[in-house]
Amino acid sequence: MSKDAVQTAETATPTGAAQAPVDAGDAGYSKGLKARHVNMIAIGGAIGTGLFLGAGGRLHTAGPALALAYLVCGVFAFFVVRALGELVLYRPSSGSFVSYAREFLGEKGAYVAGWMYFLNWSTTGIADITAIALYTHYWSMFTSIPQWTLALIALAVVLAVNLISVKIFGEMEFWFAIVKVATLVGFMLIGVFLLATRHEVGGHTPGVGVITDNGGFLPHGVMPVVLVMQGVIFAYAALELVGVAAGETAEPEKVVPRAVNSIMWRVALFYVGSVVLLALLLPGSVYSAGQSPFVTVLSKIGVPAAGDVMNLVVLTAAMSSLNSGLYSTGRILRSMATAGSAPRFTARMNRSQVPYGGILLTCAVCVLGVGLNYLVPSQAFEIVLNVASLGIISTWVIIMVCHLVFVRRAKEGRVTRPSFRLPGSPVTETVTIVFLVAVLGLMWNDPEVGRKTLLLVPVIAVMLVAGWFKVRRRVAENAAGEPRDLTT
Repeated sequence: MSKDAVQTAETATPTGAAQAPVDAGDAGYSKGLKARHVNMIAIGGAIGTGLFLGAGGRLHTAGPALALAYLVCGVFAFFVVRALGELVLYRPSSGSFVSYAREFLGEKGAYVAGWMYFLNWSTTGIADITAIALYTHYWSMFTSIPQWTLALIALAVVLAVNLISVKIFGEMEFWFAIVKVATLVGFMLIGVFLLATRHEVGGHTPGVGVITDNGGFLPHGVMPVVLVMQGVIFAYAALELVGVAAGETAEPEKVVPRAVNSIMWRVALFYVGSVVLLALLLPGSVYSAGQSPFVTVLSKIGVPAAGDVMNLVVLTAAMSSLNSGLYSTGRILRSMATAGSAPRFTARMNRSQVPYGGILLTCAVCVLGVGLNYLVPSQAFEIVLNVASLGIISTWVIIMVCHLVFVRRAKEGRVTRPSFRLPGSPVTETVTIVFLVAVLGLMWNDPEVGRKTLLLVPVIAVMLVAGWFKVRRRVAENAAGEPRDLTT
């Protein structure tokens, strides 16, 4: 970002709306995403691997109360996306919250936001390729193929597709989302039918009795529900993708409000509704972390092919998540590279206006995940899931902090808030930040995974500090207006 842009952010006059600083990382993109693409990207972000695969293990751990956990986390996720949506309408940017962190928190804030988001999506990518391998092993013809081999093949295929063009990415996500929504609606219709007719499922008669006869709403107490919160938040981790995609659509002021406002009912219907149905059909103890809960149900109603079909759909969901992760990190890293806080090669774009440098860097980390699948195939998903939760929680906190500063500047007359606003500010941001930090703190009560995850926080902090000292001179030179050749 240029020196003039930095000064604009810092010295905006109170006489009206300040001119928003231009993010150099926004240059060169096509506006290839249409309204239907962004709307379905929002839906796809609300329906992913966290529901299709993660809900099985969480139902086993927390029981029917998992529905409440999804609802609570969903409300706070909506607040985050609503805040981000307001920032997007103020100034659309492919750099999204990294660009806003640069404007409202300075280069250090943008640096932390970008690299923590990279940590989130690179580890999420590992979780996705792990999920893909697990889903593929559902079919006997693939069980002889090592899990790490399947993970590597999935990564190669999605990488190739992602590098073609943003229009192809949008089209793929559109159809991925169509498949996911249609399948969830179909499952819910089947579930309601089973419930209404009291058709036996795996030896159990669907209904409230499935819950009351197996420990009730909280079969294992409150603490397991609290401990799964970080995993539930991970299920919503792609919602902020709407902010990134807005930088490559021609009419963000029309598209973004519609996409953001629809998120809340999608959360209530697809997440809470699905979990309630699952709890009414089978006891939580029947579900497992290694199999999609939807596959579990459909396999037990006497139609084996139904399980195969659902498994194919959740395989598609994991591919969609991996595709989205490569897309978003490519744009975020390019925004950082133009400011000097990411490797220079991550700013490079190909002839199709795709930032291939950042995408390849994310893939390199995912390759490490292939190694994780080789070393500890049974634990790979859970390990990276918890590391990813650190990345997404920190990203959401930074978004809310940026919004707090933005609102404060608006009250001072230095910027103008759009009509599409986060309600209840600044209370909403504060409560959301407290909730997210509390979720992190409560992870300490889980000695097996959560506590080990928290012990990574000081390690990550040291790495961030060391990285900043390495790039700060380059960032300062860039802010001073010294030209940097981003093409070599």
